[in-house]
Amino acid sequence: MRQTYRTYGLTLESDLPITGLTHLPEATSVPHVHADFATLPSWAAQALSLPITAARSRPASLIPGESPFTVSELAGRSFFQLTYGDGTRFLMDRAATRIWGAPGPGLSHDDLCVYLIGPIMGFLLRQRGLTTLHASSLSFHGRAVALVGEAGAGKSTTAAALALRGWPVLCEDVCALQEAAGEFQVLPAYPRVCLWPDSVRALFSSSDTLPLIVEGWDKRFLPLDGSRAHFASSRSPLAAIFLLAGRTAENSAPCIQPVSQREAVLQLLANTYMNWLLDRAQRAEEFDVLARLVSDVECYRIVPSSEPARLQVLAELIEAQTLRLLARDHALGAAPSNV
Repeated sequence: MRQTYRTYGLTLESDLPITGLTHLPEATSVPHVHADFATLPSWAAQALSLPITAARSRPASLIPGESPFTVSELAGRSFFQLTYGDGTRFLMDRAATRIWGAPGPGLSHDDLCVYLIGPIMGFLLRQRGLTTLHASSLSFHGRAVALVGEAGAGKSTTAAALALRGWPVLCEDVCALQEAAGEFQVLPAYPRVCLWPDSVRALFSSSDTLPLIVEGWDKRFLPLDGSRAHFASSRSPLAAIFLLAGRTAENSAPCIQPVSQREAVLQLLANTYMNWLLDRAQRAEEFDVLARLVSDVECYRIVPSSEPARLQVLAELIEAQTLRLLARDHALGAAPSNV
């Protein structure tokens, strides 16, 4: 029996359960995306017979230690094949309405779902024309803040620290923005925050406190099920962006620093999702979108401390700065949130 899910503002129908997503009790609309994993559908079999006309691999320097990842174009971008070094692969049509996937040798469907709800959905969102940041996001009284940074910058860890202070999480790692009516809205992703063991230790007494994302993986996840932390299931207008700088042992860290609009655009350009796949025209279009974004949204630089014990101070700083911003907007008569 096919199940329906809602993620990143899209309705997704699948022939197998998708680990990490919460299925809807009943379909409320025509699905945006149809996913097949149990069998190879006819469209995917046809696509696999087509020639590869171009291929690009993720630069190894982007995420050291991660499995190699290659995006191949089939028959001049009629279809895309996305493959990992462990043999896991996906197919997607040009319109990003159909997905097929198969785990690599010795891997399970749960392993495949880890890739699906993160990087594969990130690629799908870009194909559908959404600006997507390498960021985590939380909702503060119906307004969103984004924590932007490169891999290992501490986005998910900081988001988890804020979630444990009571602020609902919209997304982690892949932050999809939809521009509408003159504002940018963050689309909710899935109800978990994935964390490396050292991050779990920084937040809890032991790295075993949280469940594994999949048996055999090192990462664990903070469930956003209301027990410890909450999921923000409705889109929220973006109010602020915090650009995470490198960690430092300086006594002044953590701290918040001002950042110019020009510098904010440049840092955002370096932290859009899968930007290594963009051609010149797409990069120019993305620059225009980000220029509008920084003129509409407050941007700050956050300098984290390399001392894990200072994580809570970082969370307090972000919380205080966001609440001051929201109070200022309220005093100025800012338009109310639609959430």
